[in-house]
Amino acid sequence: MSYQVIARKYRPQRFSDVVGQEHVCQTLSNAIAQKRIAHAYLFVGPRGTGKTTIARIFAKCLNCTDGPKVDFDDNDPRCQEITEGRSLDVLEIDGASNRGIEEIRALRETVKYAPASSRFKIYIIDEVHMLTKEAFNALLKTLEEPPAHVKFMFATTEPDKVLATILSRCQRFDLRRIPVSLIGPHLAHIAKLEKVKIDAAALEAIARGADGGLRDAESALDQLISFCGDQILEPDVLSMFGLTAKRQILALASGILAGETEKVLRELNELAKHGKDLSRLFSELLEHFRNLLIYQVSGGDLKLLEVSEAETTSLPEQSALVSTDGLVRIMEVLTDAEGRLREAPSKKIFIEVALIKAMQARKSVSLDDVLKQLQQLRSEHNNAAAPADANVSQPMSRAGELKLAEAASAGRPTVPAAAPVVSTSARGSDANLETLWRNVIEAVGRASPFTRSYLLEAHPVSFDKNIFTIGFDPEFADHLDLVNNAKNHTLIQTKLQELGHGNVQVKFIQAEAPARPAGTAETASQATPVSVDPASKPTGATASAPKAQNEKAPSPAASSKANDFKNDPLIQKALEIFKGQIVEVRT
Repeated sequence: MSYQVIARKYRPQRFSDVVGQEHVCQTLSNAIAQKRIAHAYLFVGPRGTGKTTIARIFAKCLNCTDGPKVDFDDNDPRCQEITEGRSLDVLEIDGASNRGIEEIRALRETVKYAPASSRFKIYIIDEVHMLTKEAFNALLKTLEEPPAHVKFMFATTEPDKVLATILSRCQRFDLRRIPVSLIGPHLAHIAKLEKVKIDAAALEAIARGADGGLRDAESALDQLISFCGDQILEPDVLSMFGLTAKRQILALASGILAGETEKVLRELNELAKHGKDLSRLFSELLEHFRNLLIYQVSGGDLKLLEVSEAETTSLPEQSALVSTDGLVRIMEVLTDAEGRLREAPSKKIFIEVALIKAMQARKSVSLDDVLKQLQQLRSEHNNAAAPADANVSQPMSRAGELKLAEAASAGRPTVPAAAPVVSTSARGSDANLETLWRNVIEAVGRASPFTRSYLLEAHPVSFDKNIFTIGFDPEFADHLDLVNNAKNHTLIQTKLQELGHGNVQVKFIQAEAPARPAGTAETASQATPVSVDPASKPTGATASAPKAQNEKAPSPAASSKANDFKNDPLIQKALEIFKGQIVEVRT
């Protein structure tokens, strides 16, 4: 007898032999026992998971002598005919090469004839999604109302390409990828029958490389026997298929979690030099971080994971090195990189950059976290004892927090000046108009810090006949187009109404800003923020440089306010968090 490959030699011959698809086999067995046999079945699943194998076994159950029954005799002539592919009543058709309307028309003609010797005439169409739309439409009527002696069994890896009208006429069974824990023992059983010695690590590597396909695993074992003879070790499997040992994946993950850039790059370089499949390596690394995340959020429940013994040992150790948020950020970086890896000119360089980014991401802080921390500082400051005099700075506004957070994420924190809120508002005098304008800016800033940043360059022109006119100096005329829109009009009108001025229309114009009296400090809402640069300090030359002739020395009151600002506990805490230093305070 000629040689048969392992995948054909050890192909399951009854439902009890099928690996990993118990849900499908049990349902079909129950249908036979209850005599609830449909006229069309669709088997869906990845390659090598048993779609056509189950269809053949089902055909044997239906056409066996004294059937339909599950426990048929292996020596039954009708079953042997189906096993050997010579039954006249079980026709296997390749959908890829018989996809046209003419082939389906011929099939419709043969459907009319009774089976030659069996109970049913069974059509098994593999890769049915390859049929053309016209061929599907030609099959519809026959598929919906076939003769009583006809059964259809379809198999496909891409059900989304099958017409919905075909799907609705079939009972659908979804086959799943076979887990490593089932592939390994099955391969060990075959190796024993073939009188081949194979260690557990090699079995685990083959099962991982098969990616849930039992036929792929059996083909790999067949190839390894030809290569290695009667003894197979893990290095043989890794070298032949370019796979990476699990311990190397774990070492790479540990280096990323510990931030050991040099170690990670050296390890990756060694793997690339030994011809490892870098795309597969990247996918397995991402899968490991996924397992680590599931381990963390489930409280260490290993039942949710499909991991090896080595990975089971490493999960608790690595879990202690990183937070859940850090893991999520690492996975976001790696997932994004995996999607673009195929198009990368140099996979090795692309992966190196991705791993460095992943190491950086594990310790990064989101803008939301920074804002929460600042809000907490603000609350703690509010809960502290009241300031002794009115010169003590007030807590930062929401806009100030946003500026500080944005600067922190960019690496150069900026601490905004304190902005006390003035509660009085009235129409009439310039002083009252300025007071109302400050209140409007503060109210707008709480709702939209970005709109407030533009309004800081504006000034109130007039408030007459329920029209509030806002002007921009010609220097800032380009801001007009940015703020003069319906959204900002509505926002300012709403805030004016909250301040007791209802039914007010807002108008933006270009107008020169009024000159301020000499020595008058800017309003708190228009104060220039304090620049904080953690990487630089003012040099002695800069500090002692003579002032311009037209620049006046700061007044004692201004110096006092600057010192109060520098000594503010909230400002000091912000400087401590962001490792910053106050370079200059302008009031």
